[in-house]
Amino acid sequence: MARYLIGVDFRSGPDDTPMSEWEPAEVQAHLDHYGVLNDELMASGELVEGTILTGPDLAKIVTSDGGAPVVTDGPFSEFKEWLAGFQVVEVASEARAIEIAARVSAVPGRGGRPTQQPVHVRQVMDEPPADPEGMDAFLRTAEGAS
Repeated sequence: MARYLIGVDFRSGPDDTPMSEWEPAEVQAHLDHYGVLNDELMASGELVEGTILTGPDLAKIVTSDGGAPVVTDGPFSEFKEWLAGFQVVEVASEARAIEIAARVSAVPGRGGRPTQQPVHVRQVMDEPPADPEGMDAFLRTAEGAS
């Protein structure tokens, strides 16, 4: 079984109306969809972890040279590019992870229509690179080389 991160950012689907302008019932349907999905994934044993993150306005950027950390409020990427929340699932195949991500993307939006929000699916590495050769292989993969 492999683990996959299913990540949601703040990008919208085709309807870019901010959630702050949705009707309360539409917001509730959106939240309920996630609740049902998470309950199903917990019952099946596939949900390893999941959480919602605070907004990017509360994020901090930390740098350090080994001494006292330097903490700043930015610079930030565009709001829509910030991770809003994630689930880690342990599933039998990438196809199952994509199936779950599709359900996340179909979360109801205004008027009950699926949002079609883009969702990230990335496999969690079984073991991180432990030496220069492993790091080189990882970086070549990350850069799209073979």
